[in-house]
Amino acid sequence: MIKRISFVVLLFLVGVRLPAQEKTPPPRSDTEKKALAKIQQLGAFAMELAQNDPRLEVSYHLMDKEITVEHLAPLKELKGVVHLNLRGRAVTDAMLAQVKEVTSLTRLHLEKTKVTDKGLVNLKGLANLEYLNLYGTDVTDAGLANLEGMKKLKSLYLWQTKVTDAGVAKLKKALPQVEIIRGFEEKPKETSKVDPKKPAK
Repeated sequence: MIKRISFVVLLFLVGVRLPAQEKTPPPRSDTEKKALAKIQQLGAFAMELAQNDPRLEVSYHLMDKEITVEHLAPLKELKGVVHLNLRGRAVTDAMLAQVKEVTSLTRLHLEKTKVTDKGLVNLKGLANLEYLNLYGTDVTDAGLANLEGMKKLKSLYLWQTKVTDAGVAKLKKALPQVEIIRGFEEKPKETSKVDPKKPAK
């Protein structure tokens, strides 16, 4: 009888302790806090994905000033940045060097930036990337070669770029799981041939 009671008590204690051992995110370090403060001070936005999800979304697309390397430098001090939005900013190839260490990224918006093939070299190590938007950039087939190691990539936007059908086919061979969206490719309209002969009067 005593053994049975002891066993029940033991189960109860284990049952109470297990929920208490749920993983709670570690508090942000002073370095991370300073980096977040710097990003916000420079006019960008940084916020947690949800109340119970401490991963970060950082967005520069609504800033009221020109973006510089200084704006992007604090990113490498942060852990758990999963979404980065640089849409419509004058982000250059050189600036993307600040992004290559943010290996936690799953979504990256680079549409309408100044990024070219040279800049995509900095993305090669972003193995967790699932979404990449290059709409309205000067990226060509050569730049796509830098994406071939992204085995988790699911969505790639290439509308209004210099990528060709051949480049898309090559990437699809390397990454069969990725959906490549090229938008509405407008074909040149055929001009109607005007009969040079004047109608008879």
